[in-house]
Formats: sequence, structure tokens, C-alpha cells
Amino acid sequence: MVDTAVRPVSTPEPERASHAAEPRIDQAAVGAALLGTWADVRRQARQMIKDSAFWKVDGLTIHDHRERVFGQLQLLVDAGVSGVAYPTEYGGRADNGANIAGFEELVLADPSLQIKAGVQWGLFGAAIQQLGTKKHHDLWLDDVRELKLPGAFAMTETGHGSDVAAIGTTATYDVETAEFVIHTPFRGAWKDYLGNAAVHGRAATVFAQLITGGVNYGVHCFFVPIRDEAGAFLPGVGGEDDGVKGGLNGIDNGRLHFDQVRVPRENLLNRYGDVAADGTYSSDIPSPGRRFFTMLGALVQGRISLDGAATTGTALALKIAVTYANQRRQFDGGTPEGELTLFDYGKHRRRLIPRIATVYAQAFAHDEFLKKFDGVFSGRTDTPQEREDLETLAAALKPLSTWNALETIQEAREACGGAGFLAENRLVGLHADLDVYVTFEGDNNILLQLVGKRLLTDFATQFKGADAAKLARYAVGQVAGRAFHGAGLRQIGQAFVDAGSTARSVEYGLRGERQHELLAGRVQQMVTDVATRLRPAAKLDATAAAELFSDNQADLIAAARAHAELLQWEAFTDGLALIDDEDSRQVLTWLRDLFGLQLIEKNLAWYLIHGRLSTHRAASVSKYIDRLCARLRHHAQDLVDAWGFEPEHVRAPIASGAERARQDEARAYYRDLAASGAAPVTEKSLGKKKKR
Repeated sequence: MVDTAVRPVSTPEPERASHAAEPRIDQAAVGAALLGTWADVRRQARQMIKDSAFWKVDGLTIHDHRERVFGQLQLLVDAGVSGVAYPTEYGGRADNGANIAGFEELVLADPSLQIKAGVQWGLFGAAIQQLGTKKHHDLWLDDVRELKLPGAFAMTETGHGSDVAAIGTTATYDVETAEFVIHTPFRGAWKDYLGNAAVHGRAATVFAQLITGGVNYGVHCFFVPIRDEAGAFLPGVGGEDDGVKGGLNGIDNGRLHFDQVRVPRENLLNRYGDVAADGTYSSDIPSPGRRFFTMLGALVQGRISLDGAATTGTALALKIAVTYANQRRQFDGGTPEGELTLFDYGKHRRRLIPRIATVYAQAFAHDEFLKKFDGVFSGRTDTPQEREDLETLAAALKPLSTWNALETIQEAREACGGAGFLAENRLVGLHADLDVYVTFEGDNNILLQLVGKRLLTDFATQFKGADAAKLARYAVGQVAGRAFHGAGLRQIGQAFVDAGSTARSVEYGLRGERQHELLAGRVQQMVTDVATRLRPAAKLDATAAAELFSDNQADLIAAARAHAELLQWEAFTDGLALIDDEDSRQVLTWLRDLFGLQLIEKNLAWYLIHGRLSTHRAASVSKYIDRLCARLRHHAQDLVDAWGFEPEHVRAPIASGAERARQDEARAYYRDLAASGAAPVTEKSLGKKKKR
């Protein structure tokens, strides 16, 4: 037999479960579960953005990209999907959940469009709606919804980003004229990074320190006109263009500053605090701190939409990368089948399939998040406790989804090799555009710090008013727990069980409820440890207390992140109950287990140090992850296809079937060449013949 350089034609490795002896997910059922409570709204949005008029066009100048996106906002108005959350009397549908769900899908068209729409109707408009009263709604909401009044949301300052309470802009009430005087007294007080500020905005909702009668009543929001009909700044208003950014260049971000700009007293958005004509301040919320957080909480939808949009953008990246991995062939596998697909390699499966599990967990968590938001903002479940829970949930989930977006999109880009670096395949653009999601609407670490403080508050509440006996029981329990875990008793018990096969150890020790026990136990222990270390702060002066908190800040943020990951795991587990099809539920259970185990693997050192896992069982975690990745290999395409992205949403040539066509062409060429008898022999084969 002649040894030729031709790769023999192979029977392709099955890329889907339908091609193998495996259960297969019901894509329609799983897709409906992923789309969540407002599935129909999401489908309608996706149908709308199949129109190429909504798509991002690479290579545009910054000016042209900005104008294109502004024109797309008008298309949204024409389609009747602007201001869906607004009251019906102002052209909306009073549907808060549908509003967020629909506009999150715009990330598939162009992330700049999604954020620009969010600025106009979800920040600028929402500030008027949520912080203003009927007189303000009557004045401006119709024009905001119809884009007759484009606006900026002027909260962030150059000198103060996430620390909104410390902003420098002032709004001083002048009794004689019944006006507020808006002023930025120094450069650091300039409002910065504001969408619509550089070009398109004609007004701004400006956050400033309200001063009346010589008393500072804290941050309030004011409606401030900034440009005339011709687009020129009004007297006393100035600004700068932020210019080219790392991404989202379809948005005209800019800076604003104010030099003694006067606005009528009525321009104070006074739902939570008001100033009478004589300068008297009043509020139904007597606590300044509670008033401040109530006002900010009314604008929580920004964080919700980022969580959802980041999840959708990440799912799109995985759709592209997994499709390419199932079609791209690279390197001879040393088998009769010849070149292998990328997904036939264990490392490639390891880098992508756990990320599918994570984005599924995010999707189920986001739907629960969105339902809670809709309940609060519709008034059905609007209580102080529910609002606090909503704010905490927003601060917990937004960081995880936005960080994961950057990590996963980058991994997807690398997994696609040089093709992934081409702009036409969208991965580099997605990464650039979603980069700032980790920063705006609250820096991720600062948001997790808020979650950590809430966890500490809940921890302290357990002992509020506790007598000595209760505290003693708690102390004894802590000592016992440390002895049980730290002295190795649990490790010894696990090691005894694990003495058999690794598979059996995994079967009984790392599934379902045991995962939950490990994840929840870690959160509880981390919060307890931080709370115990911070206990002396109550008896220290302010400087020493701040230093003690700073020393424990990293651990507090880590505990908050662990808490958020636990919430995602629980949401994924609850989501399994939504799936009636037995095969689908089985596959998704494997996927849920993969999500939980990768969280445990990421923190194996902690589990070992704290005696929560034996060395045998810890070693089995990574092995089980590898087994699950191999088991899910033939389900990966179905799992990403279940998102329901159509070609108009994907718009990446490497995920269009073009790679499969190239591979088929090459394999057909070598097949025909071998059949013709004209195929050259290899130099290596000649050497072997001489030796014989």
C-alpha cells in the first residue's frame, strides 16, 4: 500500500447528541426557559433587530457611528418600543419587566444602541419618571419617549464616580427669585462620561447637593436645560467631548459644567424631597441616609439591564466559538479519521463548556432578578424590605455577569485563533464594547462591597438583643465547627468514604445538595470570619475603625462574590424544575453540576485549608469536571443553539457554515486526489521503503 500525504476521508465525529447515543435537549423548551418570563418580548425584539438598519457597522468614523445610533433611536420610537415602562398616559405600557427584557436584546444589534437607548429612556427618562412627580411627567415624559427631548444623566463627576454622596456640584436655593443655582465649583465637580452630553443632549438630569437656608440636605436631582434648538450650549453651561473610547463609540459621551446656572424651583425632581417657595425643606423620609439610598434605588434598572445584556452578549460569543470549534479541523489525531475538530481536544472542551454552564446560571438568575424588579416597580411587592433586597441583588449579580462577559469573550476570541481576531467575527468588538460594563452603573468591587455590608448587617441582626446564653451558644458552636473542620475530622471521614473508587466518591460527595452545602458553607464561614474580625470596630475611633475595615475589605468582597455565585447556583437549580422534558433536564443537571464544581475547583485551596474537603475528594473535583466536559461535548452545540440566535443576530462568518464548507471542500479534494492515483507520496514513506 502506498503511503501518501492525503488525509483519508473520515466519518465525522458527532458534533451533536442527535448524532451519538445520547439523550438530547429539547431546544425549544430549553430556549423558552432561557428567555424567561418575558420570552415573547425578547422574541419580538429579536425579530425587529433582524433589520440591518439596527446593526453595528464596523469601520465608521466616530461621527458617523454616533449619528447612525441616534437615528436608530428614532427607529425604536417609530416601532413603538421606546419608554415601555412609562405610564400609559404618556405613551408607555407601564410594563417594567418587558421594558428591560426587550431593550437588553439590543446588544445583539449594537451594544452602543443598547446603552444609548438606556441613557435616553432608562436613565434620563427614568430619573424624571421615578424621582419626579406628575407635574414633571406632564412637562417632559412625552417628549423624552418620542426623542423630541434627548437628554443626559448627569450623576458621575470627574472627581467622584461611585461615591455619589460626595459629589461637588451644588444646587443652592435663592429665595428671592425662587430658583436653584446649579454650580460646579471646581474641575473635579464636572459631570463626566455622560452619554448624550457631547452632541445630542438638550437637557440633563443633574445630581447636586441641595442647599437651602444654609443647610446641605444632600444629593437631589434637578432638570436642567443644556442646549438650545440649534445645539449650542445655553448661557452658563459648558462641556467637552470625551472623544474616542475603548468601545461604545456610537455614544456621544462628554463632560458638562455649570457656572451659576439658574433653573426654576419646580425643576427639582421632588418625589422624595421638596423645597417650598420660602426655602423650607421637607421630606417624607426623615433620615438623610435612607432618603439618599431610596433615590438611588429608584434607578436600579441600569444595573439590571447590564446584567441581562452582558449575559446575552456572552451567550452570543459562545455561540460563535462553539460553532467554530465543531467545524474547524486542526492536526492529525493519529486515527483513521485524520484531522480532528477543535472540540475533540480535551483542552478546548475545558475552556468553553464550563463557560456555557456559567452563562446558563446567569440567565436563570437574571430572570429571577427581573421578576423581583417588576414586582417592586409595579407596586405589587413594593416594600422597603423588597427594595433593599432588590438593590442588594443588583449589586451582587451585575459584577459577576459583566466580569464573566470579558473573561468569556476573550476566551472565545482566543479559542477561534486568528479568525477570532477579525472584526467581522464580532468577538473583538464585543469585548471592546462590553469592557466598560464592569465600571458604569457602579464599579464592580464597590457594588460587591455593598453586598458584603448587607451580609454583615444580616449577620448582626441574628444577635440583636441576644442574651448572654445565646451568644455563648454561638461561641461554642463556632469553636465546635472549627474543631470539626479544622482538626481534620471531616477530612478523615471523607477519606474513609473515598477509599473506594474516585467515581463513587464523586457520585455521593459532589452532587446536588452536597454542592449547595459546600457553596453555602463557604459563604457562611467567610461572613462569620469577617464579622468576628470587625467586631472591635464599634469600640474604636473613626480612623482606627476605617483602617480595620480596610484590612478586611478584600475578604468582605470575596464573601460577597461567593454569595452571588451561590445565588446563581440556586437559580440554576430552580430553573431545572421549569424543564418537563426528562432528557433536557438530565443534560441541564449535568450542566448545573459543572457550574457548581467549577466554583468549588476555583476555591479548592479554601476548602482544603478550612477542612471542608479531603485531599482525595478535592483531587476528584477536577477529574469530575473533565468527565462532565467530555459528557457534554456532544450537547454543546445544542446548548448554545438553544439561545435561539438567528443568522441576523450572529453575523459572524466563522459561525455561518462557511468553515464547514471549507473543510468539506478540502476533504473532498484529498479524497478525489487519492482516488485518481495522482497523489504524491511523502518523503517519510520513501525513507521507510529504503530501510526495508
